[in-house]
Amino acid sequence: MDKSGKIYKTYVQTLKEELIPAMGCTEPIAIAYAAAKAREVLGCEPDLVKIGVSNNIIKNVKSVVVPNTDGMKGIEAAAVAGILGGNAAKELEVISEVTANQKAAMRRFLSNVPISVEAIDNGIIFDIIIALYCGTDSAVVRISQYHTNIVYIKKNDEVLLDNTARQASAACITEAESGLTDRSLLTIANIYDFAETCDLDDVRPLLDTQILYNTQISEEGLLGDYGANVGSTYLKFYGNDVRNRAIAKAAAGSDARMSGCELPVVINSGSGNQGITVSVPVIEYAKALACPKERLYRALVLSNLIAIHEKTGIGRLSAYCGAVSAGCAAGCAIAYLQGADLKAVSHTLVNALAIVSGIICDGAKPSCAAKIASSVEAGILGYHMYQNGQQFRGGDGIVSKGVENTIRNIGMLGHDGMRETDKEIVKIMMQKP
Repeated sequence: MDKSGKIYKTYVQTLKEELIPAMGCTEPIAIAYAAAKAREVLGCEPDLVKIGVSNNIIKNVKSVVVPNTDGMKGIEAAAVAGILGGNAAKELEVISEVTANQKAAMRRFLSNVPISVEAIDNGIIFDIIIALYCGTDSAVVRISQYHTNIVYIKKNDEVLLDNTARQASAACITEAESGLTDRSLLTIANIYDFAETCDLDDVRPLLDTQILYNTQISEEGLLGDYGANVGSTYLKFYGNDVRNRAIAKAAAGSDARMSGCELPVVINSGSGNQGITVSVPVIEYAKALACPKERLYRALVLSNLIAIHEKTGIGRLSAYCGAVSAGCAAGCAIAYLQGADLKAVSHTLVNALAIVSGIICDGAKPSCAAKIASSVEAGILGYHMYQNGQQFRGGDGIVSKGVENTIRNIGMLGHDGMRETDKEIVKIMMQKP
């Protein structure tokens, strides 16, 4: 691939935009980030907090523990963590440096300060508005489309930033995410070419951090008692070969992350679970196969970009489980480590997507780890099917002839077809247990 060309530069920039560190589930962390920024703008501790969030934010914040809060869950806890312990300059690591005194203050704040939460629908799936008040002063911060995209800041009557017109246009007309590179340039053929030929100096720092962080949290998930302990359960009952280790370690990273583990991860497509899933199984297979580090880097480039490509048509949040995209992408990278060419990678992806594309996203919570396990398993099976001369063919359900056509179908299914499913999921989740 021409390293001076538009496609090459776009792919490098896409990885830089997507492979960023985050501590904790990214939706509550985005709330904490917006709240920390609002507190910074207000300049003092508020005596009233108003929070507006879209339904998908409610879905993904309700059931996960917010790190550095001594086990608290929910929208209010995420916002208060940002207000009292957040450093907005650290973005998705906004609450990584919370002190013991600040943790104690959070519970007092929740008891003493009025906080309201409202579901909002501005036609944008990812939408967070934090308004803080202190006497006659106020500050408003809005994040839309993706986790660090602050589009509006206001202090009292003065608007300090207003990109809402641009993001509304992008969201409603082109579905592009304002401020990010053009993801329509992603194709499996070009991703494979880029992975094979890219200058590793352009991506090595991103991948080294992904390898370090995501391996650490997966190991912590196996050592500790987190969530439903899907990872350790998998190893206990299914054995310790490389396939099972790859599945179990990916699940274990999610076990830890969904239950408030304070280790950071490098995310993919706005999700730590997806970042773990695209990387940890690939790393485990590279160890077992004694692959050179360069081969691992190129496999991770492939896995990360395929997952981003799959998610582009679906969107950041939907009723379609993001672990599916990531697990299927990991299967492609595992195939690549074993010498798979473009044809083999393409068939692996189609086979895997045909198996697990029915998994729904019902928010971030411990069962995400089990969905990750199923998705990685499908990715590996997709490659083994190809090795055995088997495939799902165009016309079989949602599979169309050609990998790009199948990816397009998945995008339509996740983005358009499952809109009503998403609404029903939120309704069910809002009922009392």
